[in-house]
Amino acid sequence: MSGGGDGRKTTRNRLKPSTTTGEPPQDHRSLRNRKPLPKERGKDQLRILDINFVLLGFIILTSFIALFFVFRSVHFSDADDTLPRVITPFPGPKIMDLDMFQGEHKESLYWGTYRPHVYFGVRARAPESLVAGLMWLGIKDGRYFMRHMCQDADDLQTYGWNKHNGRDYGHQVISDHGMTLTTSFLKSKGNDSGYGGDWAVQVGVQYEKLNEGVPDAAHIFFYVADEGQNALSLGRTEWKSFKLLQDDFEVHHVGLKTPHIHNLSDLVQGILGLQVRNFGNLELPDTSDDSPNIIVYQITARTPFRADLAFVTGTDIDNDRVEERVNSLTGRSLTSQLQKKENEFDDKFKKIFDPSDKLDSEFVEVGKAAIGNLLGGIGYFYGQSKILFPQPSKHGSDGDSILYWPAELYTAVPSRPFFPRGFLWDEGFHQLLIWRWDTHISMDIIGHWLDLMNIDGWIPREQILGAEALSKVPEEFVVQRPSNGNPPTLFLVLQDLVCGMNRNKFSATESTEISAFFERSFGRLEAWFQWFNTTQSGKHTSNYYWHGRKESQTIFELNPKTLSSGLDDYPRASHPTEEERHLDLRCWMLLAADCMHSISEQLVKKEESWKAYKETAKLLADFDLLNEMHFDKDHGAYFDYGNHTEKVRLRRQLVEKNGNQPPSLELVREVLEKPVLRLVPHVGYVSLFPFISKIIPSKSWILEKQLDIISNTSTLWTNYGLRSLSKTSSMYMKRNTEHDPPYWRGPIWMNMNYLILSSLHHYSREEGPYRERAETIYNDLKGNLIRNVMKNYKQTGYLWEQYDQKKGNGKGAHPFTGWTSLVVLIMAESYSEC
Repeated sequence: MSGGGDGRKTTRNRLKPSTTTGEPPQDHRSLRNRKPLPKERGKDQLRILDINFVLLGFIILTSFIALFFVFRSVHFSDADDTLPRVITPFPGPKIMDLDMFQGEHKESLYWGTYRPHVYFGVRARAPESLVAGLMWLGIKDGRYFMRHMCQDADDLQTYGWNKHNGRDYGHQVISDHGMTLTTSFLKSKGNDSGYGGDWAVQVGVQYEKLNEGVPDAAHIFFYVADEGQNALSLGRTEWKSFKLLQDDFEVHHVGLKTPHIHNLSDLVQGILGLQVRNFGNLELPDTSDDSPNIIVYQITARTPFRADLAFVTGTDIDNDRVEERVNSLTGRSLTSQLQKKENEFDDKFKKIFDPSDKLDSEFVEVGKAAIGNLLGGIGYFYGQSKILFPQPSKHGSDGDSILYWPAELYTAVPSRPFFPRGFLWDEGFHQLLIWRWDTHISMDIIGHWLDLMNIDGWIPREQILGAEALSKVPEEFVVQRPSNGNPPTLFLVLQDLVCGMNRNKFSATESTEISAFFERSFGRLEAWFQWFNTTQSGKHTSNYYWHGRKESQTIFELNPKTLSSGLDDYPRASHPTEEERHLDLRCWMLLAADCMHSISEQLVKKEESWKAYKETAKLLADFDLLNEMHFDKDHGAYFDYGNHTEKVRLRRQLVEKNGNQPPSLELVREVLEKPVLRLVPHVGYVSLFPFISKIIPSKSWILEKQLDIISNTSTLWTNYGLRSLSKTSSMYMKRNTEHDPPYWRGPIWMNMNYLILSSLHHYSREEGPYRERAETIYNDLKGNLIRNVMKNYKQTGYLWEQYDQKKGNGKGAHPFTGWTSLVVLIMAESYSEC
């Protein structure tokens, strides 16, 4: 996870700074070479060719001969041409090639709001898609600012999908310093539609009140762009604006030819700035580059106004019904269809998350916004990951890195402005919500992730695919390390699906498809498990540790971070060695082994496999062995084990610099005592992993100790949720470096609180002497978490990445409707039933 402070080097890496400023920058593109955009509809010509079949046969024969020699030259070339294993795909059928993901399912998800990094954007699930998006001019402190990419610097009062069904409907409210915009998305499939159907967006704009100096007109910009840089014309994209509440509106446009779609807002700002300086008009010049691949339309009107924009497919040839189809996606027809979809969303939310009608209306509002922005934030990405590979190679090597194969990823994202890309360990938590909402979308997302696996069973933990995703991440943070993993949280979801099958929660058709999914994915899941079981294993049987700590260790870190664990700066052994035993990873491996046992025994029917996984799960669940390895009787708590001393500190020292730079005073780690192999005495989230995994017997005195730790205000308990690290820890709220504030050393995180609540719920239903106490703690913790999220949402308009342990205030990235959306499951008291 990455933090909210600048310059953090954490699992989630910081964004590149935006180039957008208050004054439109000078555009270096010349307007002189642009010509007026043609208004006539473009028509694709259908050519009928006369074919000489003798000549065609000769061409085919010679082509095969040429291919044969090319194959031989490649096949018998130098051994260095062999693909390195790290970029060799897993040798098995792709999950996404299953029939269940083809046909109607694939087409139904073709178009969507799959550009989470922009305030509103549409694209197809295709590598080189036609993309569309919305920009507008916001006003702050009397100056215009272009809004396009979601970014914290815009300082919007609120934004996010209040409702979204993940498929064909969404509604979003954006509040920008007195201006309120609404964007509603609708997808429709008619008889004359092309592949994927048609879609429309309804944009509403109004100012809350017209202050002095604030114009009564607003400027919005709707654009269409072709990622493949194919030329566009009005005929390629049928769209219209209707039902503006005033007649005095203006529409202007500009056509651009550029591969840099991710810099579009800067280009448009530059053009507007040039127009203002040259002509005194804040309007696009109604000109175009030759063969433009981007067309931007500007709509200027007095507020309030509404613009309905329709995109209809299959219009390359004349079709008398095109106008009729456009009309059906605009005006009253569009409003009626949106209302119907909104009602369907409300009904589905109630059915899944509030069937007994217990939730307060304010809880329901926040719950809908949480899952709406999670589903509305699902994105589609295509590109190549950069992998650390310091050896010389002929296969796309760039310095010490090498390119993964070109791949696509359909995934939810943690945060649209800060982390608009795929994170492996986050995704398991996202899917705990999504599978309950739409099992097919969930399996589609999981299938995409598993198809990213290489021949060794490794999956890159952060996916930065394509130019738009890369534009948000500094270059030095892009490269992925193939020795490092991430918690295999997808097993949380897979386990739920297996249990749902056993409890007959799915229809016959759904059960058949889930079985086919597990049958196809089993080989990849086995490879994933074995990758962890071999590369992350410790020196002793049943012990594991997160690899990669030694590589990240510097003299500037108080405690070397464990980025691969997802818990970043959570304190581990002070001196990383191969003797470490990481308690959380041991418990993740228990989850994986237990899930693989269930899949292989009940669904895939592989006897040898399920017996082996059963034995592994039995070993990792051995209570006595767990206590021998990780339990400290004096503290009554479970800990990591490693080479450790508590006597470390950061002290300011003079540090020599490379080159001609003068030395500077910086905080440097000092070790005041020789470390020894021992349990690492930091009580926090990691200490509770055996409790989370439900390993502790319900009648054991150790369970009482776990409940003590949870409920004690001197350790983890607060009125807002459980803090990540005990106040008694020597690392509590300590900076890890001069520029690295505490992250998992005190703040409250929703994903871990959800897992702990799930176990409290479990133990509150188990026979034993601590049942009633577990129930009391469960109810109190649940209430604290919900109230605090509600309070912050009401005050700020956002769900947050983490919450302050002292005052409960939201901290870090926002809106953060990744795992913080688990508050919906907490409200619904929906936990694993396995």
